[in-house]
Amino acid sequence: MTLLTAEGVHVTFPGRRGAPPARAVDGVDLEIGAGEIVALVGESGCGKTTLARTLLGLVRPAAGTVSFAGEPLAYTSRALRAYRRRAQLVLQDPSGSLNPRHTVYEAVAEGLRIHGIHRDGDAERAAVAGALSRAGLRPPERFFLRYPHELSGGQRQRVVIAGALVLEPELIVADEPVASLDASVRGEILALLLRLRDELGLSALVVTHDLGLAWNIADRVAVMYLGRVVETGPVESVLTAPRHPYTRALLSVLPESETPPVVLSGEPPDPARIPAGCRFHARCHVLASGEAAPVADHCRTRPLPVLRAGGGERGVACHWANAGASP
Repeated sequence: MTLLTAEGVHVTFPGRRGAPPARAVDGVDLEIGAGEIVALVGESGCGKTTLARTLLGLVRPAAGTVSFAGEPLAYTSRALRAYRRRAQLVLQDPSGSLNPRHTVYEAVAEGLRIHGIHRDGDAERAAVAGALSRAGLRPPERFFLRYPHELSGGQRQRVVIAGALVLEPELIVADEPVASLDASVRGEILALLLRLRDELGLSALVVTHDLGLAWNIADRVAVMYLGRVVETGPVESVLTAPRHPYTRALLSVLPESETPPVVLSGEPPDPARIPAGCRFHARCHVLASGEAAPVADHCRTRPLPVLRAGGGERGVACHWANAGASP
């Protein structure tokens, strides 16, 4: 069953000093199924965080729709308030997410109080204890009166996750959930997210630049470049046999890669001035090598249709790959 759907989503920001508007998200179709973990990957600045915030209702799209459980998202205060009980955000930096003056108990109980849930003290205490326990902080009462500075980085991230879980959401959007953590605890947090999916049926969108993380946690991956999804499919299929040159380049720099690293030339194009044709063509090593010569004119001049990222099907927005190039 599909839980969240984005159709034709566009997000633009005003240009600076008379420049055209920046097309941060430039036509995205995305689905997240119930109990599914989807990884949204790409370089910094590709639009993935803006898309994630749009899916949560924090940014209103300029065009397109976001639907949750089959109902289009309404942008009234009441509708958004109700939606944010069902879809919760987990940010990258737990230190920045937690008020240093609030105890762990207060941090986790904050969502309950905002939404007017469990006004009875005993019920609130039980809900906070349950959320901390599910997040792996046991016994939970031992953490109630601690402050963020008294916790390790991994424990702080667990508190942030508990603050999301206390509202019993159906979807978590985790933006670089382990980027600020030591390598020794990253695996623990990823294992926690997998356990929450298995035990609670929780869905998750994990936003990351790390394809290795996607491999370890996701059921499906959507690779984003310059505001659009350029490759999608089951994570094992995409990461063992990538078809888009951009996905290949991202994979080539992983430590375990068996292929020479691909160094992309230049910076990603300005989202206010998206190039004609394939938006990756100016940095494409396959095109530069001459390997894509039969479709080179298409790469430079013919735009590709929006790729639908949903279900178990593979998809790639690439003239060269769609012309029959082998993975």
